[in-house]
Amino acid sequence: MAANNRRMSGKKGAQVGSGGKRRRGLEGKGPTPPAEMRKGHAKQRAAQAKTRRAQGRPQQRRGSGRSASELVVGRNPVVEALREGVPASTLYVQQFIDNDERVREALQLAAERGGINLMEAPRPELDRMTNGLNHQGLVLQVPPYEYAHPEDLADAAYDAGEDPLIVALDGVTDPRNLGAVVRSVSAFGGHGVVVPERRAAGMTAGAWKTSAGTAARTPVARATNLTRALEAYQKAGMTVVGLAADGEVELGELDALEGPVVIVVGSEGKGLSRLVGETCDLRVRIPMPGGAESLNAGVAAGVVLYEAARRRA
Repeated sequence: MAANNRRMSGKKGAQVGSGGKRRRGLEGKGPTPPAEMRKGHAKQRAAQAKTRRAQGRPQQRRGSGRSASELVVGRNPVVEALREGVPASTLYVQQFIDNDERVREALQLAAERGGINLMEAPRPELDRMTNGLNHQGLVLQVPPYEYAHPEDLADAAYDAGEDPLIVALDGVTDPRNLGAVVRSVSAFGGHGVVVPERRAAGMTAGAWKTSAGTAARTPVARATNLTRALEAYQKAGMTVVGLAADGEVELGELDALEGPVVIVVGSEGKGLSRLVGETCDLRVRIPMPGGAESLNAGVAAGVVLYEAARRRA
């Protein structure tokens, strides 16, 4: 017994064990789950959005109405609009007009296209229609543009089994820039363009001409409130990326381009507005070794769309 007491004398009494927690803590947690299964990941949100749409997609929504009819005035502008495929409903020709080469070409193009009404009108009537502009005897009426709803662009992408690639314009007021962006979206596999309803360029004849015909197959949506439209895209699992000269991410590092994404382009003078900039998930900068301070809105959109197309190829 004495020996046993000596052997036991070093113990300090019963001790509480870890219950195996320390051992289990050293065990591996298995492979990293795919992005679609990680809580809060953009791809998981996109997958959930696809599931919700598959379970019961609502009927396609219409945009915020049509734009107003537009008149293209003058011989050269009318001929150029007809050459570029700008939609037209009526070609007004002044009575007793001098039948030069441009007038003959306008009449020929209108006849070849079909669906364009030819109306002869006296000069005073054309003066009244154009508010006294120098119409030179030719006036082309462009019908109202039918805008899509912002949700329609994402719906069409998901229906095609593709991740949405959308460009939103914030404060871009030049229709030629809008047309250039529409052309780039079409060239690089994008799904449409979103513009604000107020204080922004719309789909005018100038935008149609600059788009070089691609506006016929690339939808343009009009948002009553651009910030809310971007927030709705985020809830649908899309990453909203704003272009800014002082962006925290460089374009080459932007992995979000590989998934569902909205690229927001600001105006040349002011860039992104404050609210839109704060809504963006990321702000990205385009490296410019040449030292230029900024890029034209259409050019900047084209650069980012090319990078997106390259990564998705």
